[in-house]
Amino acid sequence: MTPTTTRQWSIQGQTGFDNLKFNASAPIPKLGDHDVLVKIHYASLNYRDLAILKNNYPFPLNLPVVPGSDGAGEVVAVGPRVTRFKVGDKVVTLFNQGHQAASLTIPSAATGLGGVLDGTLTEYSVFDQLGLVEMPCTLSFQEAATLSCAAVTAWNALFGLEGKPLKAGQVVLTQGTGGVSIFAAQFALAAGATVIGTTSSASKAEILKSLGVQHVINYRDDPDWGETARQLTQGKEGVDFVIEVGGVTTIKQSLKAIKIDGVIGIVGFVGGNTPDQPSFMDVLSQICTVRGLYVGSRLQFEDMNRAIDANNIKPIVDRAVFSLEELKEAYQYMWDQKHFGKLTIKVAS
Repeated sequence: MTPTTTRQWSIQGQTGFDNLKFNASAPIPKLGDHDVLVKIHYASLNYRDLAILKNNYPFPLNLPVVPGSDGAGEVVAVGPRVTRFKVGDKVVTLFNQGHQAASLTIPSAATGLGGVLDGTLTEYSVFDQLGLVEMPCTLSFQEAATLSCAAVTAWNALFGLEGKPLKAGQVVLTQGTGGVSIFAAQFALAAGATVIGTTSSASKAEILKSLGVQHVINYRDDPDWGETARQLTQGKEGVDFVIEVGGVTTIKQSLKAIKIDGVIGIVGFVGGNTPDQPSFMDVLSQICTVRGLYVGSRLQFEDMNRAIDANNIKPIVDRAVFSLEELKEAYQYMWDQKHFGKLTIKVAS
């Protein structure tokens, strides 16, 4: 029997994590002709989820909204005109539901799950069939629930710029050990690239090395880590790609590291803000591309999933797993930076 209610959270404001409100029996929307009802088994959190509640998110919002963009689950019902999925299929959510292929547009940028549209921190949710992708067959629900935002963003950063995809033998610089950076390292290594990682933790440095990262720089011990990264490259020319997650607090070092005609993919702003920011001339003098990213398309997601299966790539998942009812505790755990890799929520009861 198709369920009619669901356990779910909603965001009611932007003054902190106390604006998360739980409803044990929220009504499930009626299925439209092209809709799919999914039982969410696992979801995962991103820095973006925290930023929304801290009133530090620059993209469209429509509150109140069910939080969460990332989720993996099982199809339990379909509308009469659904052709892409059937009951029992395992699926993963697309971050921007309207971003199907090619470049993001203004309308598709306003279709983000957990921001404009109701997201994944609910046991049952309704999605348009075009807002889902088939789950990689080599991953569990928990592992697949980490892909929608961080993994697709990393894939887009490395392979999404037309005419300039990452190639074997090139060098990628990643920052920290959050989800995007870890996925970028895994994808780059699978493609035959060299990876230089940064972290402030000796224990996390060892984990990066265990993944195959060839060089690790402690950015607290070495504040000029961008120049250090450049020195590690052939001919000291610089790195081909930078996965820029810190934002204005790290971009100066990224510009020091990048080679002529290299690509800096700006994917985050976890470092906060500072008045001391690089200028237009800093970018021009490095003769590089600085590219803003907002996740990626459904077609990129599907390309990525094929690569995950072909290369047996396993997402790095934090050892802590929270229940749906423990969501506030999960947010605080991530805010306190206690996680390594992706933090997951067991949604289904």
